[in-house]
Amino acid sequence: MQKFVLSFLLMLCTWGSAMEAQEKQASAQPNVHVLEDVLTIPVLDRKRTLRIYLPPGYSDRKKHYPVLYMHDAQNLFDAATSFAGEWGVDEALNALAKSDGLELIVVGIDNGGKHRNTELSPWKNEHLGKPEGEEYARFLVEVVKPYIDKTYRTQPERKHTAIMGSSLGGLISHYAIYTYPEVYSKAGIFSPSYWVSDKVFKYTQKKPVPKDARLYLIVGQEEGLGMYENMEKMYAFLQAEGHPKTHVFGKVYPGQGHNEAFWQKEFAKAIKWLFAE
Repeated sequence: MQKFVLSFLLMLCTWGSAMEAQEKQASAQPNVHVLEDVLTIPVLDRKRTLRIYLPPGYSDRKKHYPVLYMHDAQNLFDAATSFAGEWGVDEALNALAKSDGLELIVVGIDNGGKHRNTELSPWKNEHLGKPEGEEYARFLVEVVKPYIDKTYRTQPERKHTAIMGSSLGGLISHYAIYTYPEVYSKAGIFSPSYWVSDKVFKYTQKKPVPKDARLYLIVGQEEGLGMYENMEKMYAFLQAEGHPKTHVFGKVYPGQGHNEAFWQKEFAKAIKWLFAE
């Protein structure tokens, strides 16, 4: 069991870091823009690259758009930078813009490579190192969001602002909406690493989000480390705490594992649910 845990943690550490030697063909759509080392995380003093998805026709309009903030940006748009396959966020949103008229800006924040585990962990875990999730979450709210709202035509209000991620990115997304409910009104929480600390349940109880917040939780039944059991526990906990059933979605998918192929498949469904009027 210990060997399995260590292997799983090693996978988390390198997730999205594009460390594979083999060359992969770029697949990002033309409306994805990369801003290299554009911002610095205060306290941690680490520069961070942003990958920005703009809706089709953005440059030809004066329209303002909702914004989705996502982690592990190396894995979102481009097979050439992904660790184990991409989410296909750009292709999915281009299709939704055409089929449903659903348009939004996506701000992908690159993970910190060797610092990924600590930056996306709000609570201490003996296997992960000193948690830096508090600093990272504050960076998104106090540095990234103001920059994006100043640079792009956004709808900056809470009701138009969402956050989403998978694995440790799912955990930090949960933490972010509960820490900054005045900033985010929606969270996509994919395969959340609730195993990091039981404190996530106490924190959720202590700092309930407004009843209009939309929470989308999914996990694969084949994921390890008690992933789906913890997600089911959180889903039941949220309902028991009185969060409206219409505003919390939770599902365990049989046969699905901890991978981008699963998250890619579910991304468009989550977006439609989270941004439903």
